[in-house]
Amino acid sequence: MSITVTTWSLEQTSPADLRPATGSPDGVGIVRAATPSPEFSRFLYTAVGGDVAWTDRLPWTYGQWSGHLSRPGVETWVAYEHGTPAGYLELEPQAEGAVEILYFGLLPAFRGRRIGGHLLAYATARAWDLPTRWPDLPPVKRVWLHTCTKDGDHALDNYLRRGFRLFATETEEEPESAPPGPWPGAHPAV
Repeated sequence: MSITVTTWSLEQTSPADLRPATGSPDGVGIVRAATPSPEFSRFLYTAVGGDVAWTDRLPWTYGQWSGHLSRPGVETWVAYEHGTPAGYLELEPQAEGAVEILYFGLLPAFRGRRIGGHLLAYATARAWDLPTRWPDLPPVKRVWLHTCTKDGDHALDNYLRRGFRLFATETEEEPESAPPGPWPGAHPAV
């Protein structure tokens, strides 16, 4: 059995494109995980993506995680609510001044509470100013990402509200599979 998945690619081509979220939710702070930690990044990846079928990095070894996170300009930004990780995003510089938001999302318990808009606006601004922390990188000319119908119900709208513009849409059939959950056998509370 298969499912139809639509993937949208979005971009900003100027820092002026970014539209901030309305206010910061109480008790929410955003911090860069400046020390690469494969364990922490894998935790974030599985906790955020477990119920929406993020699977591409599940087979990664510790060395693969470490190598990726240690690349110049790769950054992980984490939203915390009262000290608890609520969500994250990962930035990756690419050729010709592009920065991709590789992963973005919230743990299921933190969705629908205005944290996502705040995190996305804050971290998109960090994508635009990435060369201030990594002086060997060229100036940023473009910040881009993709999302799909398997992501959260409000993902596409959040990107559009933050000033991202659609530049490509693809639809394809994928094998249907149950999301793996953040750990084997786990299922989010309904």
